[in-house]
Amino acid sequence: MFKIFRKNCCGLDVHKTWIYACIGITDTNGLTEYKQARFSSFSKGLRELSDWLAKHSCTEVCMESSGKYWIPVFNILEKTCFVTLAHPKYTKPQKGNKTDRKDAKWICDLFMCDMIKPSFIPSPEIRQLRDLMRYRFKLTNMLIGEKNRAQNCLTVSNLKLDDVFSDVFGKSSRAITNYMLDHPGECFDVAPFVDKRCKTPIDEIQAAVDGAISHEQAIKLRQCLSHIDELEAHKREIEQEILLITEPFSAVLDFLYTLPGLDSNPMTAIAILSEIGPDMSVFPSSKNLVSWAGCCPRNDQSAGKVKSTRISRAGCYLKPLLVQIANALLKSKKHPEFKERYHRIKTRRGHKKAIIAICKMLLTAIWNILSKLEPYNPEGFLEHRPVNESKILTKAQALDLFRKRGYTIIDDSVVNS
Repeated sequence: MFKIFRKNCCGLDVHKTWIYACIGITDTNGLTEYKQARFSSFSKGLRELSDWLAKHSCTEVCMESSGKYWIPVFNILEKTCFVTLAHPKYTKPQKGNKTDRKDAKWICDLFMCDMIKPSFIPSPEIRQLRDLMRYRFKLTNMLIGEKNRAQNCLTVSNLKLDDVFSDVFGKSSRAITNYMLDHPGECFDVAPFVDKRCKTPIDEIQAAVDGAISHEQAIKLRQCLSHIDELEAHKREIEQEILLITEPFSAVLDFLYTLPGLDSNPMTAIAILSEIGPDMSVFPSSKNLVSWAGCCPRNDQSAGKVKSTRISRAGCYLKPLLVQIANALLKSKKHPEFKERYHRIKTRRGHKKAIIAICKMLLTAIWNILSKLEPYNPEGFLEHRPVNESKILTKAQALDLFRKRGYTIIDDSVVNS
């Protein structure tokens, strides 16, 4: 017999067209009465669902995150109810005797006994910002894919612009490409199209365009270049709208800009803010934030055996961004606290685990910055761990340590390689 924590709550089984609701009302004797109903997922049906919940004085609702169908339901009900969104793995019923109405009742029973772990849902303003930032991320991916297709057209036509220009879609390279498309098969001098800041000799650039682009490849390349221009224009418009939306969060962003890796591009800090929000009270500690972002090993033990310590798949938008920042910080000499920790962990655990450790450092710093509303301070990371003076290495251990650090051992002598 499970203890009942909520005397009046509702479970929702959300689908594309219909929503199945079940309210569980428990009296003073511990007997639970269930009231079930079905509503349309149209706006009129959602308003009827809200009125039905108010009629039974139900203010606590739980539903699982099924695709994007939960979002309009959440937007309507959060105005009058406390809505809990759960991952489907926490609400999965037993196989076999399963219907939509029984699923709603099962969610209600789990929620009633406080056996569902709620998902983190930020405020409506952050949710709208997150939606635009993720759309910008998808535009960036589309832009990269289209540039790869354009590059393939140049490669099969033996136009080696990528060997002589650092950016194939830069000013000089784009001018040469446009001229070749407008004058197919014509020999021309590339000197008028090359910017004076270009360091590649003109002779090499001239040799790189000594190719022939077919009619079909020219058609494909024109479409790719046109699509690239459209995507870049869309991306600029989205970024302008994002900057307008983030004006109320300018004070929070000013603190985030002090973190290494976020000061060069404001969109990076905005992307992090859109994923975690400005309120750190939802994460009791920095460890909770790190776990939510999937940047720590999971616990998977049974009978004294550790089955797996891989990181989870959580943070599919936040984690890649943190990895990019971590890789950039390793090339900088201004912030030794990240570089020292990376090399210390890489020696024992490898590159990937060391990078995730740097991501954990970044999230810990972000949590402290937003919790205390103070700029980044590296003093906590620069404090070295205490050294055990009593530990003495044997000769074999010392030689093995030198090998791991990249030294070569010749006749028990250490040679710097």
